[in-house]
Amino acid sequence: MARGDHIYVFRTGFSHHGIDIGDGTVIHWSGEPGQKANAVVRRTTIADFARGSVIRVQRYGARSDADVIIARAESRLGSNGYDLVANNCEHFARWCVTGTAGSSQVVRVATAGGVAIASAGGAAATVNVISRAGTVAGLSGPGIMSGLSAAGSVVGGGVTAGLVVLAAAPAALSALLMNNALGDSDIHSDDERFARTVGRSTADVSAVVGLGIVVGTVSVAGTVAGLSGPGIASGLAAIGHMVGGGMAAGVTVAAIFPALLAALVGYAGYRLVRLLGEPGPSGRLGLAT
Repeated sequence: MARGDHIYVFRTGFSHHGIDIGDGTVIHWSGEPGQKANAVVRRTTIADFARGSVIRVQRYGARSDADVIIARAESRLGSNGYDLVANNCEHFARWCVTGTAGSSQVVRVATAGGVAIASAGGAAATVNVISRAGTVAGLSGPGIMSGLSAAGSVVGGGVTAGLVVLAAAPAALSALLMNNALGDSDIHSDDERFARTVGRSTADVSAVVGLGIVVGTVSVAGTVAGLSGPGIASGLAAIGHMVGGGMAAGVTVAAIFPALLAALVGYAGYRLVRLLGEPGPSGRLGLAT
């Protein structure tokens, strides 16, 4: 650790952040556990900050001079108004180091919520479109196949194309959310930026691969193999049966799967690169987790 470093420790379910002043003290949000609303920015000992946990250092690319970082931290001493989403300990530490507030913890939670909403909303929209788009309305077998055919005709295809088209929207939105969460910035270290690039790329690729998996699974899951009308109907029914439903449930699973795959594999790719590059608990690490 060095004077002006952004340091953090892991606690149950979250990480806590502060600025190392270089004299055995840390400036950070301090308050009683469970009563963060009453927290105040204080200078405490490093031992008080750590509470027995291993202290880690967050790396940056572009960062302010140590004197500027400490001056910013000291200017906030005695401040209150802690807010978990908009003004937490990570916001404070990053602002001190870069002049711009931000919290990776908040971004992760918001992204996870966004992906969940995109997946659920996309599935609901897909089922709704299918039930209305075709010449046969409703969610009966003929209604679903008619709706998929109508959706596929938009891109000059048939039922298979319709399945891809309707699953592509939530998959694309999920990949977009991951690209935003793992966005690039010169404040990050080179290792962190590389990990984020890998995460963005794997999210994009996984969204496309997920669509292929859906089509492939539908073609082999049912009692009638292939991508003919009966084969797709049989495959969707078989997939739906796995979750306790019928064809409509199969369509829902098909719509959700690529979106979830993009988010999970994208984040896993990012984390894997981070873990492979971590020098250990006492080293200088990247983004808090």
